[in-house]
Amino acid sequence: MKLHKNMTNLEIAELLRAVAASYQLKGEGMNRFRIIAYSRAADAVEHLSSEAKDLWDDGKLADVAGIGVSISDHLDEIFKTGESKHFEKVMKGLPPAMFELMKVPGIGPKTAFKITDRLKIGGKNPIESLEKAIKKGKIEELEGMGKDSQQSLLESIKEVRGRTRRLLLPYASQVAGELITWLKKSSYVERADALGSLRRYASTVGDVDLAAATNKPAKVIEHFTKYPRATRVLEKGDRTASIIIPGDRQVDLMVETPEGYGALLQHFTGSKHHNIALREFAIKKGLSLSDYGIKKRITNHKSRIMKFKTEEQFYNFLGMDWIPPELREDTGEIEAALSNKLPKLVEVKEIRADLQIHSSFDIETSHDLGESSMKALVKKADELEYEYIAFTEHNPSKSKHNARQTIEILKRKKEAVEKINYSIRSKKRSRIKKVFNSLEIDILPNGKLPVPEEGLELLDFALISIHSSFRLSREEMTRRVMTAFEYPNVKIFAHPTGRKLNEREGVELNWPEILEFCKKKNKWIEINAEPMRLDLPDVLVKEAVKEGVKLTLGTDAHHVDGMENMQYGVSVARRGWATKHDIVNTRSLAEFEKLLAH
Repeated sequence: MKLHKNMTNLEIAELLRAVAASYQLKGEGMNRFRIIAYSRAADAVEHLSSEAKDLWDDGKLADVAGIGVSISDHLDEIFKTGESKHFEKVMKGLPPAMFELMKVPGIGPKTAFKITDRLKIGGKNPIESLEKAIKKGKIEELEGMGKDSQQSLLESIKEVRGRTRRLLLPYASQVAGELITWLKKSSYVERADALGSLRRYASTVGDVDLAAATNKPAKVIEHFTKYPRATRVLEKGDRTASIIIPGDRQVDLMVETPEGYGALLQHFTGSKHHNIALREFAIKKGLSLSDYGIKKRITNHKSRIMKFKTEEQFYNFLGMDWIPPELREDTGEIEAALSNKLPKLVEVKEIRADLQIHSSFDIETSHDLGESSMKALVKKADELEYEYIAFTEHNPSKSKHNARQTIEILKRKKEAVEKINYSIRSKKRSRIKKVFNSLEIDILPNGKLPVPEEGLELLDFALISIHSSFRLSREEMTRRVMTAFEYPNVKIFAHPTGRKLNEREGVELNWPEILEFCKKKNKWIEINAEPMRLDLPDVLVKEAVKEGVKLTLGTDAHHVDGMENMQYGVSVARRGWATKHDIVNTRSLAEFEKLLAH
């Protein structure tokens, strides 16, 4: 694995996972704790909204939850020298190709080592070599493998090749935010905005595009290209400029006069399909749209460009309401804007609770445990002005506990939550009024839950989710979910498709059947605000809203910092045309408890 001074978050996360895998294979001393530490650090880096290198530049890398002083010191060496003696020592003697194979879903450290060692896979493209070995039937000859394993690996390789280098929404927002702050340091900039998929709050974003309103374009272009973190300038023209920032990311800027800024903003926000539909509508009215404005024909031989300072003026000139950027996908928003029927989309300030949070209470789970205490999470909720929250730790490990042990753990957790609630009631000025005792429970492949019904009765309500066996058929997966929904106290289907952006596609489900069931039985579906999930996807949010199914928002936070991600879940809700009435946790505590009891 090649190290260098400007490693991106993805490269660092892969490196840390490679180190964890090396410890696992070598089996020396206290490796179990090191494996956990490096795996958590990899997740922490991958989920950062800023580049780790930038945080290191600011002296803040060791402050990131999950990284810690020791790992931070090793990364410090990499950022200074481009090398790490410690990491090189840990990975010494292991074939480099195995770390590449670990990028394929379903291949863990031991399997990767077995394949590379027995089949002598290596070279510049180990994944391609693996594919060739599969097609020759070499994998099924290995101990513990078979034809099913071969087919599964072929599907996983296809999945890896389908991944893109698109940015997760929070990171793109962070990059754009820092650059807009830089632009506004110029006195010549009257306004600056993000463009394209970022302004529409799509879940992933390509290159970051920006716009600025100014009467001094040359001055603003010059200022932009002097951005302190730019690694090089690609272009510096009269109206546009492009720079490269750390991580080899391109950022483009476009400038326009304040008088015509509205048209430019509308045009380059997109989407392509929205703009095509808008252009076709305009043509029927004898108008022509562009990023300069709206061309209106005066006579057969003369026309003039109407300029617009704001988007509101632009859309109003066409006889329609201003359309929020999140809705501009040509899915009925133009027709709704023409008839004054656009929904009043939900806003972050209307969210009164976070309904998926993982505390550090030791619930003895096989999944990742939260890193912040219940007390710290309640304090953060109070700062966010929430009225209530839910602690939803993963269920106790099924393989390590029997039913009685699971129930005893859940009793201890219930007692811990009751103590927190007693503490809250004793504080006169606390904004938060109640903590709900909940649990995120794995749905086993057969639809059963690894928590006995007596354990479920200890909860205020339960979330169910899929964490394994992602490749069941649509019918099997749907039956799996429906079976789990029948358990008492199960209320919310969490991160329902199980997708991980840029990493894993969602599962196949019969959504009409699930939505119909949820509406009939008053079950809720989560919009998970964790940046790598943003799940339920917006297209399915819109279907749920259309069918009258209630939705919940949860950050899936495993640390207090994760609770800041609610804004991204709200952006998904908005893209799905959701109003505050579609989201359960916009209700007051009294209203929520009434819905919960229904």
